[in-house]
Formats: sequence, C-alpha cells, structure tokens
Amino acid sequence: MARRRQIYEGKAKILYEGPEPGTLIQYFKDDATAFNAQKKGTISGKGVLNNRISEHIFTLLGNIGIPTHFIRRLNMREQLIRQVEIVPIEVVVRNVAAGSLTKRLGIEEGTQLPRTIIEYYYKDDALGDPMIADEHIACFGWASQEEMHDIADMAIRVNDFMSGLFAGIGIRLVDFKLEFGRIWDNDYARVILADEISPDGCRLWDMTTNEKLDKDRFRRDLGGEVEAYQEVARRLGLLPEEADTSVLDLEKHRKKRGK
Repeated sequence: MARRRQIYEGKAKILYEGPEPGTLIQYFKDDATAFNAQKKGTISGKGVLNNRISEHIFTLLGNIGIPTHFIRRLNMREQLIRQVEIVPIEVVVRNVAAGSLTKRLGIEEGTQLPRTIIEYYYKDDALGDPMIADEHIACFGWASQEEMHDIADMAIRVNDFMSGLFAGIGIRLVDFKLEFGRIWDNDYARVILADEISPDGCRLWDMTTNEKLDKDRFRRDLGGEVEAYQEVARRLGLLPEEADTSVLDLEKHRKKRGK
C-alpha cells in the first residue's frame, strides 16, 4: 500500500492526504501537551478516546444543523474530514471561571459566570496564542465581519447544545475551545466547525464531586488522565458500562474479550 502523504502534524493530531480531492484523514495521537507545549507527555489510548468522543459530538452537532468538517470515522484513530482553510483564531467559550480567566481577573475558580463569555485568541504557538479583540481580527483581516458573526452564532449554539448534553450525564461544561475553517464554492467561502471537540479542549467537571475529567489532570499533575477521558466516553455511551475503567489498556481489554 502506498504511503500516505502527510500534510501537517500538530500537537495532538496528524493530517494526511485524503482519498478524494477536498478531503483529509485526521489521525489522533496519544501525545499530550500543555502551556503551549512547554510540558509534554503521553496519555496511553487518548487518541482512540478523543477520536470516538469527537466523532460522537460532531455527529450530534451536524444533526442540529451545525456545519462541520467531519465526514465519518475510519478506524480507532482516524476520521475522514473535509479539507478547510483554517481561520487563525481559537474561540474559547466560558461558562464557569477557570484557567487563564481566573489568573487574569482574580476570580475564584468554579465561579458560575453571570453570562457566557466568548474570547478570541490568535493561533500562533510562537507567540503563545495571545488573546485578541474583534478590532484586531478586522484590522489584520483574519476573518470578515460576516464570518465572525457566523462563528459567534455557531459558538453559542454549540455551547447551548453541549451544556445540555453533558448536564444530562452529570458533567458540568466549564469552558471549551473551538476552531473554524473556510470551505470554498467557486468564489464564495463559508465557515464551518473544524478541528475536534474532546477532553483535550474542554474543561469537564463532575457535577457532584467537581472532579476534573479533562486535560487539566495532565496540566496540574493530578494523575488519572486515562481514567478521566474514559469516564467521559463511558457516560456518553461510547464504552460498555461493564468495561474495566480502572486503567485503559486496549491490549489487555481485547485479550479479556477474546479478540
């Protein structure tokens, strides 16, 4: 079989040339990074779980009319996606004070925000993904005003849907990151949801215990990253209830099931 051409490698995923024009294959790695890649590690099986979780959420979002780059999952670690021109803006939606917001404004972590906040960050690892305002986006032409209206509208719709989805399984959606991309139809471009939605880019807390079920376990050296990601997948119905969730060891799991 001919070796696929690699298009791009990021911190958590690799993009390969797709089987048809306008498509890519997105491969989910086990690599974990934090603080703009100043901290690096590996979470065994993370790529498999993130692939499943992102597939599930993108499929549900597509069902309510949110346009996304997701086409279908190919295997345990890969999905077929539409090729987009990434808008160089990370969109962060905040419902509860956590992370950089608490440091910047001195708000206690866990404080319920009186209203949802949408923040924008310029995608540039070398600069540390600096926070930007609408005026920066307009000034430097990173996105048009119409595109930013569409992005903000989609971000709010995604937040409304995901807040309900996670609340239904006892998880508080604290905040999350979205990325968007352009697809072109002749000279007309429209913006669709891209990248992934998984515990890598969301803060997810258990509603009863406030236990962190996301990458903050890696950022803060709390341990139990695998179990946290697996718990999110289990509550979403993506892992069998009887699965051994103490440790995610896929090889051991397969042997136990005789596969």
